[in-house]
Amino acid sequence: MLQLQLFTDASVNTLLKVGYGAYLVVYDQSTSIYKLKECVKTKRFEQTSSTKLELQTLLWSLNEIMNLAGNSDITITIYSDSQNIIGLPDRRSSLEQNHYLTSKNKLLNNCELYQEFYRITSLVKCKLVKVSGHQATSKKDTIDKLFALVDKASRRALRAEY
Repeated sequence: MLQLQLFTDASVNTLLKVGYGAYLVVYDQSTSIYKLKECVKTKRFEQTSSTKLELQTLLWSLNEIMNLAGNSDITITIYSDSQNIIGLPDRRSSLEQNHYLTSKNKLLNNCELYQEFYRITSLVKCKLVKVSGHQATSKKDTIDKLFALVDKASRRALRAEY
């Protein structure tokens, strides 16, 4: 069984509704952070918001991993600072029971992304881990340092454009 660590983060310009998502897949725990920095991937998204962009980035990265892994048996530990993403597994039954509708019978924002999240995480064993973004360097452990790579990459990509 292949065990992977996935780090995702995103930065958005809310006025322009444009943002960048970044992800990093760690296959080998012994790889240096310096080498892993070169492995971070970024992607531009349009007509997005901060919540939507976090989901779009996660789904993009999971789809890429699944395409590369093929039929391999994989377990993915996902590290995110998005409370929305971390809470999705616990919200699944109520969202499905309510057919992704609000109390006013309107479709939830991002309902298609939630459905895609549940579809993918039904196919691949995933564990979600909440990380605290933007910590002081002296307080960062290895996970925090790896997460900082995607945090910085998404912010850097957005700043480079605007």
